[in-house]
Amino acid sequence: MTQKLDIIDINCDLGEGEDIEDCAQDALLMPYISRCNIACGGHAGNSLTMHQSLLNAKQHQLLVGAHPSYADRENFGRLSLECDWSQLSEMIIEQVEQLIFIAAKTETKLSHIKLHGALYHDIEKNPSLAEQYVLMVKQHFPNLEILGLANGEVSNACNRHEVPFISEGFIDRAYTNQGQLVPRAQPGAVYDEPQNAITQAISFAKKQPIHSIDNQPCHIHVDSLCLHSDTPNALQFAKALHAALIAKDMSCQD
Repeated sequence: MTQKLDIIDINCDLGEGEDIEDCAQDALLMPYISRCNIACGGHAGNSLTMHQSLLNAKQHQLLVGAHPSYADRENFGRLSLECDWSQLSEMIIEQVEQLIFIAAKTETKLSHIKLHGALYHDIEKNPSLAEQYVLMVKQHFPNLEILGLANGEVSNACNRHEVPFISEGFIDRAYTNQGQLVPRAQPGAVYDEPQNAITQAISFAKKQPIHSIDNQPCHIHVDSLCLHSDTPNALQFAKALHAALIAKDMSCQD
């Protein structure tokens, strides 16, 4: 039986395909994570993939969250849209409620919410939007925790309004000296070498400082590590990460 990680939570964005076969590919990653964020129709996903992803997650005893986004399937939710807060909140609520409805059919309860793509970053860049987002979750989904960027605006808003927050660290992204993500357009922002990502993951897991893009020690508290499912050789990397953490005694028997 595969060992489940205990000391550090690992989350992965899933359910972004179109059919059962896509869900089966996602399920191959599930033994190596503890939490999944399921696309709920905005940038990807449909009723079939939501239902099957929930069933697969239940079988693997994963925590399950909603992964709403800009309603822009053409661009996979990766482009910013001109929306006021009324439109944004309607998009998010509709997507989360759809997943909750399907989850009820599988006797599954959602544990958290994590925004996707451009919406994730746009809300982090705007303190006012972050505030409204947190208040919306608190009002409409009071039983859901918010999974978001460590040291970000959403984290600050959650602290102010006493909304449970799960701080997320990215193992394959470089950070600035101030503990912020290096913009993707900047050289070195994304780690091409898997070992660099594994080294950073181990530092996060051990609550040790990581090295910034300028090779300076950077202290970032994270509760969960993000494992990207759409990177090349994602399954092989997940297995390597799992093995590396086990080697550091950071797991328990499932």
